[in-house]
Amino acid sequence: MLTSFFERYLPDIDRYMRTVVNSQQSQPSDMGIMLQYALGWVDQNGDPYNIPTGKRIRPVLLLLCVEAAGGNWKAALPAAAAVELLHNFSLIHDDIQDDSPLRHNRPTVWKVWGEANAINIGDALFTMAYDSLQRLSEYSVPDQILIQIWRIFNKTMLELTRGQHLDMRFEHQPTVKTDEYISMITGKSAALLSACAEMGALIGSGDAQLAHLYADFGLNLGIAFQIHDDILGIWGNPSVTGKSAATDILSRKKSLPVLYGLDNSAELVGIYQRPTFTQQDVDEAIKALNDVNAQDFTRHSEEGYYNTALASIEAANPQGEASEWIMQLVNSLFERNY
Repeated sequence: MLTSFFERYLPDIDRYMRTVVNSQQSQPSDMGIMLQYALGWVDQNGDPYNIPTGKRIRPVLLLLCVEAAGGNWKAALPAAAAVELLHNFSLIHDDIQDDSPLRHNRPTVWKVWGEANAINIGDALFTMAYDSLQRLSEYSVPDQILIQIWRIFNKTMLELTRGQHLDMRFEHQPTVKTDEYISMITGKSAALLSACAEMGALIGSGDAQLAHLYADFGLNLGIAFQIHDDILGIWGNPSVTGKSAATDILSRKKSLPVLYGLDNSAELVGIYQRPTFTQQDVDEAIKALNDVNAQDFTRHSEEGYYNTALASIEAANPQGEASEWIMQLVNSLFERNY
């Protein structure tokens, strides 16, 4: 069952994250509430919050790759907690930059406590991510592996900021090429998944070449997943995606199918020059996309990255039960229907 490995890992991931966050005894109580709110542990009053916020896919993937590469997943808990703390730091700052009022169906940190406090909380989680990562030394991870882990983590942080920069720039850039878009989602969506897979395999095996195969797997998986999400954002079934159809059209999001459509349909270009969108405009935009086979192009792109990801993980020859769980996780990410 897909839930079995989440049930195996999540309690320990959560406990370790709490250990890292709660180790900062000097933080004021209201700051502690903000930190725990951001991580989904309490509501804005500090009362326990029992509705999950996020699926913790990244740390789970990291621990799966540790096991698949032949290691003890518990030795990698500091790294798993670190990537989740880093991910949540990026979400807090992204929400401010994107002016997003909601995340996981509740107000974002900045919406509750203001932008200044949210920036500060994001900075705290960023620092705690590094605090968690350095605790790998307590689990007998060799020094040469630790140095490689730090390099991967630092490089990934820079990739996240590069991807976010491009995402913000594209909002005001009149035209965006599809290869520019792939570069953006490589940094924003795929880099952290790649780092999780690579660090997990490195901790599990100590083999840098093997870990590189896992990194390629995570990178291409992340790109394919974002492209899959782009398709759902236009042609998705609302009962499956949980949001109204063509949300990305209404928000004028420069997703891959839209960029392809703008390159190949003068009609779509004209529609996107209209100052406001009605439902009729949305319907016309989708028709224009369908006329140039934008969904087929996007699906083909998704399949290419997906198949590359599968080839990389097959070449890595994952071992044991974790190898089956990795494939279950991959399949679950792409099972949402159009």
